[in-house]
Amino acid sequence: MIYLDNSATTKPRTEVLETFMKANEQYYANPASLHQMGNEAEDLLENAREQIKRILNMEHVIFTSGGTESNNLALFGAARANRHRGKHIISSATEHPSVLNSLKELEKEGFEITILNVNSSGEISLDELKNALRNDTILVSLMHVNNEIGTIHPIAEVKALLQESRTLLHVDAVQSIGKIQLNANSMPDLLTVSGHKIHGLKGSGVLAFNQLELSAVQFGGGQESGLRSGTVSVPHAAAFAKALRLAEPNPAFADWNKELREFFSEFAGVKVVSPNGAAPHILAVAVKGVKGEILVSGLQTESVIVSTSSACSSKNKKASHVIEAIGLSREYKDGVMRISFGAFTTAEDIARLKEAFTNMHKLIK
Repeated sequence: MIYLDNSATTKPRTEVLETFMKANEQYYANPASLHQMGNEAEDLLENAREQIKRILNMEHVIFTSGGTESNNLALFGAARANRHRGKHIISSATEHPSVLNSLKELEKEGFEITILNVNSSGEISLDELKNALRNDTILVSLMHVNNEIGTIHPIAEVKALLQESRTLLHVDAVQSIGKIQLNANSMPDLLTVSGHKIHGLKGSGVLAFNQLELSAVQFGGGQESGLRSGTVSVPHAAAFAKALRLAEPNPAFADWNKELREFFSEFAGVKVVSPNGAAPHILAVAVKGVKGEILVSGLQTESVIVSTSSACSSKNKKASHVIEAIGLSREYKDGVMRISFGAFTTAEDIARLKEAFTNMHKLIK
């Protein structure tokens, strides 16, 4: 099988699996225990934390189960801890469900939520953001790279816009870490990263943040500075640090993206949905009058794996909220498929995709 669904999840690297297994075999003690084995496990945990802090250029790192938990902790933790300063939060219409649904819950708690519109390319308007800011705005939450169409939000410009205020900036960087660098001078106050998107393990992630006040959303023994109680999985932490150390941008992604854009433009009734300037590892394409499930199934018969949109919404028969937000025309919006590259993608995979789509298109046109 040719696997081109890396924005849903990635194959773990061998080095990451080896780190995970070694940590399970040798450092299985509880890092909170006072004995020597517990101390050794804690040393490995803290070494992983320090490595991640250096790579991400952030002051604090809390280990979580992944992007959803990190987003929840960022939003609920920052909102509740800072509600004495205000109850206004800003986000965008194309955020991940773990952000949008968290905001709906915060709205029930009395917070006021402003959702920014996006244009047909999935881009927010900085002017709209500027006009939405208020004295009681405590948080802006934006993803760096959209998980469905690859739109890149201008995080540096947003950070500059917030520079003179006390408004915090949270960035969901699940789809960008290891592919697109965040400017060191424009790092957000809170940063979400997930392990299984960077050839690490499912069930691992971090919320990284700089000096600020957060409220816990999970209670128990007070682990992770009291912000995420529960016995910390040292093997997952060590494996995450390894995956992050090995994650790096691949220049070939941009070449393959360009090649496929040109390839798909040759077919009548086929539309490239991802905007120009989008992240190089994600390419969303729509086929007129054909459902996305048919495209996924058809390519699978040719041994090529892609997805319809995000894995979180691909089993939902309705068009995703991202596709709705960008206003894709009705004749195309049911036929969106997402192609996404990873560290194990090769030029031969791209050639096989082109061959498979050509064969499938002959059958569906």
